[in-house]
Amino acid sequence: MFSLGSWLPALPGLAWGWALLDALLQGLVGACAVSVLCSLLKVYLYIQCVNNPERQTEKEAIAAQQPLLELLHVLVLTGVLALVGSRVAALVVLEFSLRAVSTILSLGKGAHSSQLYLLCQYSLGCGVSCGLTFLLEGAPHRSWNLALAAGLAGLLALHARHLARHVCTLYELHSRARYCGVCILLLAAGHGIPRLLRNAVAFTFAVADLAAVELINRDFLSTGEAVRFWTPLTICYTLLVVYMQEESRQSMGRGLVFRTVVVRMGGLFILLLTVGRWTDILHIFVSLLGELWCLLRSGVLLESCWRQ
Repeated sequence: MFSLGSWLPALPGLAWGWALLDALLQGLVGACAVSVLCSLLKVYLYIQCVNNPERQTEKEAIAAQQPLLELLHVLVLTGVLALVGSRVAALVVLEFSLRAVSTILSLGKGAHSSQLYLLCQYSLGCGVSCGLTFLLEGAPHRSWNLALAAGLAGLLALHARHLARHVCTLYELHSRARYCGVCILLLAAGHGIPRLLRNAVAFTFAVADLAAVELINRDFLSTGEAVRFWTPLTICYTLLVVYMQEESRQSMGRGLVFRTVVVRMGGLFILLLTVGRWTDILHIFVSLLGELWCLLRSGVLLESCWRQ
C-alpha cells in the first residue's frame, strides 16, 4: 500500500497540501474525542437530573437539542486544533495535567470531578493531537493512518451523540417501562460513566504528556538550551497553579472559569515572548479562542456540575 501522495511528483505545493490534510485529520480526531466526552457527560448529568425532582429545570436545559450547533462545534474545534502547532499544544497539555493533579490532590473525589472533565475539553483535543503527532512521526503511511483514525473517531462520536439524544428524549419513558435495553443498562450502570471517563482521560493524558515532553525537547540542541526553557516554564506553571487554587477557594462560577482561561493563556503568552518563537505567539491566541469556544458551548453542563 502506498501513502496518499507517493505516486505524485514531489512538488512543494503538494507537500504543503498533504501536510494541511494531515493537520485537519488530526484536528478532527481530537474534536471527535471532545465530542464523545461531552456526550457521555451529558448522558450522566441528565440521568442525575431525572432522579432528582428538584432539578427539572436543569434537565430541560440539558435535553434541549441543537444538532446544527453540535456539528458546528466539531467543525470549529477541528479547525482550531489543526491551526495550533505541536509546541503550544504540548504546553497546553502539560499545564492542564499539572493543574488536574493539583486539583485532585487538594479536593479529592466529589462534585468537582465532573466539572474537571468539562474544563479539560480543549486540553484533551491538544493531547490527542500531540499523541498522534508523536506516534505517527515518520510513518510511511501517515495520511492513511490519520484517515482511518478520523473515520473511527467520527463513528464513535456519532454513536455517542445518538446515545445522548436517545437518553434526553426517551430515557424517562423507557426506564419506567423497562423495555429498552440501552436505558435499562444506563438505569443499572449509569453511575459508572464518571469512572469510565476518568480512566479514558487519564490514559489519554498519560500518553499525551510523554509525547508533549518529547515534542518540546526535540527543538533543543543542548542540555543548556533545554534548562533555559524548562526552568521559567516550571516557575510559570507553579505560579499559575497556586493562583488558580486560591481563586477557586474564594469564588466559583462561570466568571471564574473564563478569568482562569485568560490568566493561563496570558501566562503562557508572557513565557513564550521570552523563550518562544513568533509562531508560538499566534498559536497562543488560537488556543485562547479554542478554550473559550469549548467553555461557551458547554455552559449548560457547567451550570449543572456547579449545582450538584
